Amino acid sequence: MNAYLQIHPNDNVLVALQDLPAGMEISFNGHQIQLQQHVAAKHKFLIEDIREGDPVTMYGVLVAKASKNIRRGESMTTGNVVHDANAFHEKDGSLEWQAPDISQWKNRSFLGYHRADGQVGTRNYWLVIPLVFCENRNVGVIKTAFEKGLGFAPAEVYNEQVADLVSLYKSGNLEAIKNYEAGNITATNKRNVIFPNIDGIKFLTHEGGCGGTRQDSDALCALLAGYIHHSNVAGATILSLGCQHAQVSILQESLKKLNPDFNKPLLIYEQQTSASEFAMLSAAIKDTFLALIEANKQTRQPSPLSKLVIGLECGGSDGFSGISANPAVGHTSDLLVALGGTSILSEFPELCGVEQELINRCQTRSISDKFIRIMRAYENQAQSVGSGFYMNPSPGNIKDGLITDAIKSAGAAKKGGTSPVTDVLDYTEYATKPGLNLLCTPGNDVESTSAEVGSGANVVLFTTGLGTPTGNPIAPVVKLATNTKLADRMKDIIDINTGTIISGAHSIAEMGEEILEYVIKTASGEIRTKAELLNQDDFIPWKRGVSL
Repeated sequence: MNAYLQIHPNDNVLVALQDLPAGMEISFNGHQIQLQQHVAAKHKFLIEDIREGDPVTMYGVLVAKASKNIRRGESMTTGNVVHDANAFHEKDGSLEWQAPDISQWKNRSFLGYHRADGQVGTRNYWLVIPLVFCENRNVGVIKTAFEKGLGFAPAEVYNEQVADLVSLYKSGNLEAIKNYEAGNITATNKRNVIFPNIDGIKFLTHEGGCGGTRQDSDALCALLAGYIHHSNVAGATILSLGCQHAQVSILQESLKKLNPDFNKPLLIYEQQTSASEFAMLSAAIKDTFLALIEANKQTRQPSPLSKLVIGLECGGSDGFSGISANPAVGHTSDLLVALGGTSILSEFPELCGVEQELINRCQTRSISDKFIRIMRAYENQAQSVGSGFYMNPSPGNIKDGLITDAIKSAGAAKKGGTSPVTDVLDYTEYATKPGLNLLCTPGNDVESTSAEVGSGANVVLFTTGLGTPTGNPIAPVVKLATNTKLADRMKDIIDINTGTIISGAHSIAEMGEEILEYVIKTASGEIRTKAELLNQDDFIPWKRGVSL
């Protein structure tokens, strides 16, 4: 395993691939560099002396400028560099893409659920959705009834632990409570024997629908419409209070925009026009049960890989993200695009500094102009409330080597591979063009993942260097560790280890191919991701202008 890496020949920093002690002599390009201090794995150090205001380059792009003089062999820190990034402008170039070899997958298929509108799902879910937070409790009532009645409820392992502790307390055995150790649990996929062709009933509670702005409610309805229209959904039960901003009519109009011929079962109940809460919930439960009988008649059938729509996501990123997991996922995206499939790259604050490359990868001027317009509007909105993209990196990101937003962004963009950009989507717009789509979302991983799925992703590839349990209610989320230490430490949430790229055991291309094979098995229902097994159903709509 190499001790350090120069990512791009124009970079004036090296990345430590392992902990490097102070005073260590580094031989690079015929020069000797003495480390001025200990450099932790994932962090960077300078290969030349630079003065205050000079540029720092990684991935071949500007990622920072020196805030003081920095000596060769000195680490990059928040104390000696600040965020800086290249400006962007109208499209001034074009991409001649060399697609990867896809011969081994050309005749491959996955087993999916074919919908009337031509979409193919990787799962078969029924949704129960409140149009306003006032109905969250009622959704919870339906959830308890169905999960326990149909056997979808998660195992109550922690309830059993509390029961053990109560028993020990009743017996007066306080010492046994102090020494109590719970047994390890293994998450398993619980299949329903009543409706074996239904993967589950999912409940999308949220804090929106009223209060806030009308734009927030409209955006919520558009996002919920994307979930109902989604290939992984057979139908939905909707609970409305009646007086809220997020009216049923707005949801129905959003569904019409997605598909004028929308014909999935949509069961709608409004509390303020119902005889009683009990009557409304009883009717919703009975009608939903009847709808489940019909949804259970759908079975998996062969489908071309072109029907896959992959979300490209990261969260809890580290200094290895842009070297291992992200470029590997990028190669998977390139393979899928070459096969006629679709991928979605989001998190616009984490594209800061690489905008021009993406602009020039756009297939047409109108697509690139839309990207520029949305990106500038988003950053202006952030600045208007005293923030900016430069504030995106979290304390965990910074601790693990992502010192500036431009460093984080240059690595995050690698998830998008090298293929042309075929479309740019504003928040809640649905992906309809095969190829790489750019979707405007915040960098917050749950808001972004929620949006990618709302725009049609039927599998999500989620890279992480620090570890995060994020999942999604209706799309399987494949979690990829950027480093082997994380994969070994958090085996309960990690699906794939890409740390073997860092050690040299696998190339980026080899790992990208392995990921595609994993996606095919996941899409066919052969594999349930760790997030699915742990019932990690995160769903957060974006209130635009509030989150970065």
